[in-house]
Amino acid sequence: MIDQVPFGTNDFAENPEPRCPCVLLLDVSGSMGGEPIDELNAGLATYREAVASDSLASKRVEVAIVTFGGRVDTVQSFTSASTFYPPKLYATGDTPMGEGIRLALELVQGRKNEYKANGISYYRPWVLMVTDGAPTDEWKSAADAVRLAEDAKAVAFFAVGVEGANFAALKKIAVREPLRLMGLQFRDLFLWLSASQQSVSRSKPGDEVPLIDPTGPKGWASI
Repeated sequence: MIDQVPFGTNDFAENPEPRCPCVLLLDVSGSMGGEPIDELNAGLATYREAVASDSLASKRVEVAIVTFGGRVDTVQSFTSASTFYPPKLYATGDTPMGEGIRLALELVQGRKNEYKANGISYYRPWVLMVTDGAPTDEWKSAADAVRLAEDAKAVAFFAVGVEGANFAALKKIAVREPLRLMGLQFRDLFLWLSASQQSVSRSKPGDEVPLIDPTGPKGWASI
């Protein structure tokens, strides 16, 4: 749940830069209530400040937010980092993760179609999923869709588990090894995301860009 639904932007004529799209797929189920959802909101604010402060990334990085908690919602359509202002999220309900994943992948495909129609080049899209639970809906078809998209290099899917997450399920969903968030270090997670996107945005579309290891000595995650 959120206060309001921010609309996305299509500023292709004013900003013909190649795009680096990312869907933040966020668990806002009831178990995220209290300190976890507060820290998640704070992490999103930190992310916004970090990525918008980079003059190139602010033009190239695009963000969308899909939440799953009781129901699945697109709470932020794709918008440039320069115009991204994260909505306040609230925790409620169960964990329809499978539906959330499918919607995130649909948003990515739809955005790529818009890029192509407007002659905009783009980097490999990211989906970053953060969850503290296990899916309460049908999720195996979503896992299959993730693997097909990864095999086709159509998306890079990252799964981050907060304390309480079902890592057995996450390992079946994500091709990459799921990351375990240490404590509630959401700010560090989103600073890593911003730094990664800034590095990608300075490269050429299609280039392989090495990312900072989040499991390093000063990292925010473990495996």
